[in-house]
Amino acid sequence: MQNVDNPDGAAGKNNLWSVIGASSVGTLIEWYDFYIFGSLATILSYQFFPHGNPTAAFLSTLATFAAGFIVRPFGALVFGRLGDLVGRKYTFLLTLVLMGGSTFAIGLIPGFDVIGYAAPILVLLLRLVQGLALGGEYGGAATYVAEHAPASRRGFYTSFIQTTATLGLFLSLGVILLTRYAVDITSFNQWGWRIPFLLSAVLVVVSIVIRMKMHESPLFKKIKAEGKVVKNPLKESFGKKKNLKMVLLALFGATAGQGVIWYTGQFYALSFIQKTMNIEFVQSNYIIALGLLIATPFFIVFGGWSDQVGRKNIMLAGMLLGIVLYRPIYKQMYSLSDLSLKTELPAAKAFNTETQKGEGGETVIVKTASNMYSDGTVLNEVATSVQNATGHEVSSDHRKEVVLPMSSFWILVLLITIQVLFVTMVYGPIAAFLVELFPTNIRYTSMSLPYHIGNGVFGGLTPFIAISLTSLPGATPFDGLWYPIGVAAVCFVIGLIYINKRTDHTLNAAE
Repeated sequence: MQNVDNPDGAAGKNNLWSVIGASSVGTLIEWYDFYIFGSLATILSYQFFPHGNPTAAFLSTLATFAAGFIVRPFGALVFGRLGDLVGRKYTFLLTLVLMGGSTFAIGLIPGFDVIGYAAPILVLLLRLVQGLALGGEYGGAATYVAEHAPASRRGFYTSFIQTTATLGLFLSLGVILLTRYAVDITSFNQWGWRIPFLLSAVLVVVSIVIRMKMHESPLFKKIKAEGKVVKNPLKESFGKKKNLKMVLLALFGATAGQGVIWYTGQFYALSFIQKTMNIEFVQSNYIIALGLLIATPFFIVFGGWSDQVGRKNIMLAGMLLGIVLYRPIYKQMYSLSDLSLKTELPAAKAFNTETQKGEGGETVIVKTASNMYSDGTVLNEVATSVQNATGHEVSSDHRKEVVLPMSSFWILVLLITIQVLFVTMVYGPIAAFLVELFPTNIRYTSMSLPYHIGNGVFGGLTPFIAISLTSLPGATPFDGLWYPIGVAAVCFVIGLIYINKRTDHTLNAAE
């Protein structure tokens, strides 16, 4: 059995909740920073990329978004090593500053129309910094909480860290919606989208003040005092066969499948709703936000339950449900906005034209044609034309927006909630599972790498790969699901065979 320490808990109950609160606030803000970009992908594709091909611009935005995920394993190596050498507290304090600074800077970058290709290049560079920072954050926060928690409740207490990823996405959607309501749609598309990025500076300052008051992990202080800090955590983690086997098991038996379930149920779902179903921007964000709000408490439910029945059973059940149910769920989602299944009401068609002045003095003309359907669905076809002072058109955009009736709206919320429940099953217990695989002196490094490869590479690429698959000639809207289903299936089989009681620590008496 691996080194599973701290059987009685290293912190008093009140102090433990302070540890969880301080760790969670910082981690939540980092996730907020990271996910603003994905939540605004549709608008950012127009802001930072050439306008000639909207599909290519959107895929380029998703690729830039994915780049932040791809470098997360490198951040895990760099900051994981630092955390095992210097300590947990100061390492994830540094990652917080890097993440917040990068997010704020993205909000300041001029658009493609102003600085050309320098815009997407700068955005990409800042996304890479964000990815490196997030690669060091999660492992530190999860390790820090786990090393304060009693072994018998490790799944329960670490599950609060697990809620921060979804709450960070929820917070990003909330700030975006509040900003959207504060300004009109044209202003939001032109400059209002910057506000959620710039607000990050305030959130980060608050979190830094909180984290500065934190103390180092008692288990790390103990091994440091005993001179047991490993001089080369990377070599110890990946150079020794026993530890490397645990790293590979963590990746291919747990985190890869968990990653694709997470990003399918939340981020690909948002992309599918907005780009494939063409659901109106505000309504689509409400749908995702409500699904997240309803399902988030189940991170704690399944994390706590894993202390009783084992991490393996719950995580693999979540993967299996995704494998079996994703395609039926997405087909039902798509049917809600499929206009070929609805009856149009030609007499109810309406037209509207609005003319506004843009921030650069240009004239913005927005023409909207609204089509009504018998079930209450509305199709808005919006054509936007931007003209300079001489009346010459400098850019144009045409998009379709479907507004669902309340009955379909709530069905879609239910279908999203079900997907997020799968996420809570695989993600709620996984922090405790990973922490318990590795000894204290290499824990930060060892758990961070498989987590961030599984989530950053396998999971983070889900929206980009799925949208790319559905863009192929002859593809159906559901062909993108084969990627998460395939990865989850492989991970399910490996986890089912190789995760056992020696790697799924639930027998607290044996610890």
